[in-house]
Amino acid sequence: MMRDAREEQAFTPEQIEALMPYGRESSLRTGDLLFDERTVVDSFYVVLEGEVEISRLDGAEEIPIGVHGPGEFTGGLAVLTGRTSIHRGRARAPSRVLEIDSETFRRIPVEVPDVADIFISGLARRMRYTQRAYRQREKLAALGKLSAGLAHELNNPAAAARRASEELGGAILEAQLTSLTHDERFSAGEREALVALQRETAAGNAALLDPLSLGDTEDGLADWLGDRGCEEPWDLAPALAEAGVDMDRLEAMAESFDDRSLACGLEWLAGTLDLIGLAGEIETSARRISELVGAMKEYTYMDRAVVGEVDVISGLQNTITILSPRLKGISLLREYEKNLPGIPGSGGELNQVWTNLIDNAIDAVDGCGSITIRAYVEGARVVVEVVDDGRGIPREAQVHVFEPFYTTKDIGTGTGLGLDIVRRIVTGHGGEVFLQSEPGETCFTVRLPLDTRQNGG
Repeated sequence: MMRDAREEQAFTPEQIEALMPYGRESSLRTGDLLFDERTVVDSFYVVLEGEVEISRLDGAEEIPIGVHGPGEFTGGLAVLTGRTSIHRGRARAPSRVLEIDSETFRRIPVEVPDVADIFISGLARRMRYTQRAYRQREKLAALGKLSAGLAHELNNPAAAARRASEELGGAILEAQLTSLTHDERFSAGEREALVALQRETAAGNAALLDPLSLGDTEDGLADWLGDRGCEEPWDLAPALAEAGVDMDRLEAMAESFDDRSLACGLEWLAGTLDLIGLAGEIETSARRISELVGAMKEYTYMDRAVVGEVDVISGLQNTITILSPRLKGISLLREYEKNLPGIPGSGGELNQVWTNLIDNAIDAVDGCGSITIRAYVEGARVVVEVVDDGRGIPREAQVHVFEPFYTTKDIGTGTGLGLDIVRRIVTGHGGEVFLQSEPGETCFTVRLPLDTRQNGG
């Protein structure tokens, strides 16, 4: 795994040894509170062993923010301000901490200056991260509100359009068949032949053709229609080809017609199929709108708890739907383990992880490569891999990719915050993110615990 920025905020064993005379040790069992938002924090804490999770309350939900391991500290900002903490600290595993009261802590910068340097730089970095995290949450909340409005405004007319298009297709066919029964250009036998072929195409017997084969079929039909006296055969052929009508079927139908009525019958058939096809396109487009709105609702976790059980595969699928315009021309392979269990966490935040990783893979393949997304269980963790066959990340850049504001993209195309956000969200969920890259294969691996109360995997 890349070097975590938290390492720069950790005390060395020698520095911890120097701090020991200034405080007192205490032990915590898993789940014990070190401090919470209801009391003034009057001590500075250094984790000696185990892990302390920092979280905050959002209504009744407890949202994890980060985890401090051995050598890391917490409580510093509250000690400096003399105010209550806006967060709470809870032991995520059996832990030992060094507690230094505020009065004693004020002597440390003078007596142990190298420890003060670690504290000040670490506290400044932590404040920047916290501010950025709040901004991200505010943006996601704003996106959720916007999506709620769009969902309400788009779902109703989209549903109405789907119903109307379905009825429109039936109404068009009914009108065409009614007009055919009164069309004196055709005999009774010719009408029956036209209706039979129309019903055959409506039954869904058409074989799906690739674009090249479809084009060849249209060319052949256009020539056949032109030879039978049809006007503008190039306009009639596409509707017949899309419906699966081939020359053998036309030859069979033509046996029931004379030369005069055949062209008229083919024009009626092509026109009917074209109108029904247009109604079908409206229905398909309206369904696509509903699917996109639904994916956006799921993506932003509207009307759902901020923290709960997260369906990783659903999150990946919704992210792919949102990014689908950028995936055109790219070969996308999905390898999901069946019955993948849910994991505890924030679905909205994890969707930011998937968005950043897949978006980076799209940039890496430059519109013409392949991307593989895997999700599976490994031990006590759910693993997600995003693999692309792009140009790869230079070895000298790999050690920096998770650092804030570092980017390998061209000026103006990247902020350098995407992978920093990924790292912070994943570690905030008690997980890890790894990178392996060489030309032709880059793999980002995210490991998330099935139970955040467990330490490690």
